[in-house]
Amino acid sequence: TITIPSVVIPFAALLNSPCVFFSPGDERSRESPAPAEAQMQAGAEGGGRVNRCCWKCSVTQLKKIFWGVAVVLGVCSSWSGSTQLAKLTFKKFDAPFTLTWFATNWNFLFFPLYYLGHVFKSAEKQSPKQRYRECCRFFGDNGLTLKVFFTKAAPFGVLWTLTNYLYLHAIKKINTTDVSVLFCCNKAFVFLLSWIVLRDRFMGVRIVAAIFAIAGIVMMTYADGFHSHSVIGIALVVGSASMSALYKVLFKLLLGSAKFGEAALFLSVLAVFNVLFVTCIPVILYFTKVEYWSSFDIIPWGNLCGFSILLLTFNILLNFGIAITYPTLISLGIVLSVPVNAVVDHYTSEIVFNSVRVIAIVIIGLGFLLLLLPEEWDVWVIKLLTRLKVRKKEEIPEGNGDIASGLPNKSRRTRPSMSSFAH
Repeated sequence: TITIPSVVIPFAALLNSPCVFFSPGDERSRESPAPAEAQMQAGAEGGGRVNRCCWKCSVTQLKKIFWGVAVVLGVCSSWSGSTQLAKLTFKKFDAPFTLTWFATNWNFLFFPLYYLGHVFKSAEKQSPKQRYRECCRFFGDNGLTLKVFFTKAAPFGVLWTLTNYLYLHAIKKINTTDVSVLFCCNKAFVFLLSWIVLRDRFMGVRIVAAIFAIAGIVMMTYADGFHSHSVIGIALVVGSASMSALYKVLFKLLLGSAKFGEAALFLSVLAVFNVLFVTCIPVILYFTKVEYWSSFDIIPWGNLCGFSILLLTFNILLNFGIAITYPTLISLGIVLSVPVNAVVDHYTSEIVFNSVRVIAIVIIGLGFLLLLLPEEWDVWVIKLLTRLKVRKKEEIPEGNGDIASGLPNKSRRTRPSMSSFAH
């Protein structure tokens, strides 16, 4: 359900950045400095500027990494918490589509929350109507018209609902560990669809990651012996990951990239679509007794609201976390939710971590991490290796110089002792 394309940590900038530590030089006041001393002083001042610039860059990077750790923990806890709470909710309220509809309605809060952030952060404050009109330009010159609503918003509303419903329905069939790790395959599906539809650059390492994802799906199916419940549950999660991948690729194809306000408005529009056109489905499921509850008093409203808040928090961090940290760190939060769910399942369910399941989890996780590599990762690795070789070559002559300088001293010390011995 990510709406903003991810970018990667600027590792090349870290490779090319000079030393981050500096010490201020001694300030000496002289009445008439010599030309050579003036040049040295100018060089020291220039070096001080560079060091101050390096210090500012390093502080900025440290802040991003600090916020990245906080966002990673938030993504991991909100995603794993919503998954576990959904599993707990289904024991009392067996209605995955109704839960999907209820949680999607909370997306309406995206744009109001964004506007509050705009009021507190922006120097040029706009009224809600002005901000809304400006963000509506994302949909075209005419803004959010009825035609645009049905052609550019409604399809994504359907994909959003299918992604969440299939994911929640899978939680009923299989354990949360398998669900969370299989959903990580959506990054591999995004790459394959982007390569086919968007003509993105071909990368061998990402093909390997896609193969890992497919192999992990097969091994996960084999882990439980191809039972009907496990096969259906795995198929539902793979379907959810596919819908999520299709959502992202179509968003990039039809709408391109969105700014924060535009993304917030788009997600709020999905909530409007959900209220207007999806509300009838839970009602139909209720009267046909597919998703039926005897009384509204038995509905665990605390669980429903808790799940919706956690899912809203997860989507806020996922879509707007790039404002304060690196997107790759945000993606790591999804992977870290897998061991969290595994620990919870170990103590709350009868999951068996046999060798096939563990290997499948490791393979899918490795494929997910390979997909986080930037496109120029091989160039940066070559640069890093080249720098290490240059440093080694610089250290070797220094060591030889020390040895060579030590030999004459030794010979000078031994000669007097030889002459005294002769006498």
